[in-house]
Formats: sequence, structure tokens, C-alpha cells
Amino acid sequence: MHIIKCSHLHKSYAVDLRRRHKKAALQDISFTVGPGEVFGIIGPNGAGKSTTLKILMGFIGADSGQAQMDGSSVGTVASRRHVGYLPENPSLYPNLTITEHLKFACRLEPKLSGKNKERIQELIKKVALSDAANVLIKKYSKGMVQRAALAYALIADPQILILDEPMSGLDPLGRQLVIDIINECNQRGMTILFCSHILTDVERICHRIAIMNNSRLIAVTTPEEIHERYSKSFEKRGKTPLESYFLESIEADLK
Repeated sequence: MHIIKCSHLHKSYAVDLRRRHKKAALQDISFTVGPGEVFGIIGPNGAGKSTTLKILMGFIGADSGQAQMDGSSVGTVASRRHVGYLPENPSLYPNLTITEHLKFACRLEPKLSGKNKERIQELIKKVALSDAANVLIKKYSKGMVQRAALAYALIADPQILILDEPMSGLDPLGRQLVIDIINECNQRGMTILFCSHILTDVERICHRIAIMNNSRLIAVTTPEEIHERYSKSFEKRGKTPLESYFLESIEADLK
């Protein structure tokens, strides 16, 4: 059973005003994510990671191929009904507080009726923003905005969590906080799909890891398989097993 499924996704963008020339953003991307799985996507800038997540969220359409979330075709209301999403560059209202943002979100979620105060306080504490609960977003640091947006994504306790570079702009303490939140959500059965440039974090929390390069999916593996193959190279070369695997995969793909 799969809760997220991508089948042969292709996507290209025009690179000139007359749309005569196009550049591939995705080429034949296929993968699945099972219920309760933490699935991470890594790759260089421009590999197609964010494009994949945007297609799953229905923000852009694929040129060809199919994708489903929670059994429904992407782009439908049903496919997003139980999904929380954190974009790479969150855009919160600068003249509202995180408390006001979450109150607004609660008004859109019927199951939170009568429980919104407790839920808001719980989430603000979870993302370590209690001292800034009534501070305007425009006065937040980048890392605080990132954590505030994560609280927004979690407000309805979604079954699926889609995170685009969730550790972006965070210091080591903030990164550990997000890792703890992801692990806690996953322990409660939440399915999590995210992309990141921070390989050590991916290695610590993912059940499976996909590598993308030049718009293609070039490998899908598990931390256990990587450690079994690269544990000795880690000792010799000073790289983590995932760093070794990632670099070798990219080098092989470029040949």
C-alpha cells in the first residue's frame, strides 16, 4: 500500500519568451512512499526536488505522468485534505503574530472547533516560540519564521507532512528541534516526505532516501544499506556513509 505515488513524471520549463526552447525539470520520476514512512530526497540545486513536491501539492502540473496522495490524484481537494505543507521559503503575514496565524488556520479546520486555544498553545510550545507568541512575524529571524511555518503546517494534525528544506535557516539547536518534531510525528504514524541539503539530518531520520540529479531520480536506498557499504570509508575518508554514497552516485551519474 502506498500513500504517496509518483509514476513517470515529466516536467519542463520554457527558457525563452517565445517558449521555443525548454529545459527538463523532471525526467521519468517514479517512487512510492508507504504509510508511516519518512522518505527523504536529496540532490544538488536544480535537481528537481522542489518541483516534485510542488507537483504533489498540486501547485504546478506535470507535462506527463501521474501522481497520487492518499489515493487521490494530485491537484484535487481530496489529495490535500490530510496534508500539511512547509514550503522552502515560507511567506507568512508580516503584521500578524504566530498566535493570530494559528487562530486563522483553526477557523478553517472544523475538527479544531472548541479546541483551538489548547492546540495553538501546544504547537507554539512545540516549535519553541512561546516567548514570541505575540510578536509580529516581521520581527522574527529567518529561523523563527521557519519554525512558525512548521507550526502552521501541523495545526490540523495531518496524516501526511510535506517539507521543502525544513532545516533552512536554522541553527544547530533549531535543526535538532525540527528533527525531534519529525520523529515525534512519525512515531504517531504520520507519513513524512521532505527534501534537504543537510545530509547528516537526512541520514538520521529517514527510512528511505532518494537521490536526484539533473532532473532524474538516480538512486533509492536505505540508511542501513548505506552504512553496510560505506562504514569503513567513513573511518578512512572522514565522510559520513551517506556523504560517500551521495558523492559517488553523483559522480557516476555525470560520467
